Amino acid sequence: MLIMKVISKGWLMPKTTVNYKTDLLSQAEIKKNILSEYNLENSNVYQIKFKDTDKQRAVYKIESNFKYYCLKKVYYTKDELLFVYSSIEWIYRFNLNVPRILPTQTGKRFVSFNGMLFILTPWIDGDKCDYDNMKHVIDSSITLANFHKFSRNFYPIPGSKLRLGYEDMYLSMNRHFNQLLDFSNLAFKYGDNFSKIYIENFDACITLAKISIENASHINSNNLSKSLCHLDYVNKNIIFDKFNKLWIIDFDKCKMDYSAHDISYFLRRILKRETTNWDFELLKNCLTAYHNILPLTADDYWYISSYISFPQKQWRLLRDYYNNINVCNKQAFIVLLEKSMTTMEKHIETSLNFSNSLKTLIP
Repeated sequence: MLIMKVISKGWLMPKTTVNYKTDLLSQAEIKKNILSEYNLENSNVYQIKFKDTDKQRAVYKIESNFKYYCLKKVYYTKDELLFVYSSIEWIYRFNLNVPRILPTQTGKRFVSFNGMLFILTPWIDGDKCDYDNMKHVIDSSITLANFHKFSRNFYPIPGSKLRLGYEDMYLSMNRHFNQLLDFSNLAFKYGDNFSKIYIENFDACITLAKISIENASHINSNNLSKSLCHLDYVNKNIIFDKFNKLWIIDFDKCKMDYSAHDISYFLRRILKRETTNWDFELLKNCLTAYHNILPLTADDYWYISSYISFPQKQWRLLRDYYNNINVCNKQAFIVLLEKSMTTMEKHIETSLNFSNSLKTLIP
């Protein structure tokens, strides 16, 4: 199927045409070749999500006899799928709410058809985590702590590909810092409106990057907590059902990693929003709730402070813009960059408060 490769949200205009290997199956084909393996060929099928890239993925809601299921076309290999399956089963055994992968009629963990892999789970009905609801946020922090606590000794079933993270934070932040400097050179080179906005706010971006590097310099990676990590622990994957029970869904990105990476990703997604806007008290409350379940090391805290201090939103916009300057929707990038800069002052304030509190509390 010929499609045009487009960056999401309309930031880039179509650049090239590519021919991906696999077309999306029709509903009839899904029923005949996939759902029949679960004795669900007479179900109603609703396409919920479809992303046609080189790692094509799709999500369907399946309705059968007043029961609902989630059918997912995954984008990774069988051995990686076994790792994901192992992760879900491990977490389930510790009574955390996760949708288990359902077996086929013959006991298989997935359906393979035309080089594509499909899994079926129960459909979790509920509301995604509301970041403006303090109870939701604290419950999510506590659940993440339990997730890490119970998975420190995790190991996948035989045949799984072992997914590992453990990126060096100091090296990563230094690399990103140098890229911010490179972007400033490009900004002076092009001198367009987008570039002018970056130049005007360059000092704020560099201030945050320096705070991040300084914090990363305190990290002894040998003392960082390790566990199974979800690595996409954001509100769309944190569901509160009608009984207010919290469910963790979508384990596609899970791997063994530093627990602080998972925590940091969760916190940054909350804090960068307009209504929460790098709220230092909210940050402390989340970390306290986590720490009360699973104590963090000093190095964990330095990792988190380094991660959330870096101006990630601005760095990503700059990278995407200058990598695609000849084909991008420039006005869209200008709007996004201007909006991101409105939170810089508060971001710096919270980053400094967090860093200073660590210097005071940690020898």
